[in-house]
Amino acid sequence: MTLLSHRSWLRQHHGIALDMGSARTRAWISGRGLILDVPTVTFPGAGAIHPIQRGTIIDAPGTARMLQRLLAHRLPRFARPLIVVATPVLDGLAYRSQAHAAVQALRPRSVLTIPTARAIAHAAGSDLSRPLIVIDIGAHLTEVVLLADGAVHDARRTALGTEDTRDRTTGPARIGEALADMTASMLRQDRTSLTTDAMARGPLLAGGGALHPDITYRLADRLHVPLRPVPAPHTAAVRGAAQLLKAAHTHPATAHTHPPDRPR
Repeated sequence: MTLLSHRSWLRQHHGIALDMGSARTRAWISGRGLILDVPTVTFPGAGAIHPIQRGTIIDAPGTARMLQRLLAHRLPRFARPLIVVATPVLDGLAYRSQAHAAVQALRPRSVLTIPTARAIAHAAGSDLSRPLIVIDIGAHLTEVVLLADGAVHDARRTALGTEDTRDRTTGPARIGEALADMTASMLRQDRTSLTTDAMARGPLLAGGGALHPDITYRLADRLHVPLRPVPAPHTAAVRGAAQLLKAAHTHPATAHTHPPDRPR
């Protein structure tokens, strides 16, 4: 293989899947798998700055510096990676715009986004031809999303997460109640049978909160439906994004479902 063809191969086959939350950033690299699961901080140590808060990128340059520090040295010199970013459903346009700006630090050849709920569904191997409710309980943000034919049909969010369980005034009970209330609101406002059918199927549980029985037991008690935790729920979003990355490499036409180089 000549140097020029080697450079071309690197440009075409390297990719990164990212899940950037307010507490943790996870990255999956083509051919290497999950290589990062670290705190979302601009600089480690006592002077740590958190550029993402409650599902919002408040400091895009700081996020770019974090990605540069964590990932640039892990890529071959001439690589121009395809980057897939899992993004929140609600307020997603602002997040996608800021994320798109931040990942330019890695010199991507293309940037795709996927709603976190859909990434989780892919990671779980769910049948997306049927209505599905995905509950993603993060460290500082929780979303309840109804997917129909793989697209977002309805969504709710609350600025609560597992980190808030340390607060006596919040605790697991409040998070469980908030989740149950959001789901009940979906049921009341849906004039179709989609939410009812998805509830009967059983909501998918993901995010670190799916590992907190004090949250999930309260939720199951309120909803009276089976809950289906995703295996390794805290990494489900990045694994689902990695599936899109693999598909885009294998079948480039799939990338057209997520326009490159502009927020979705």
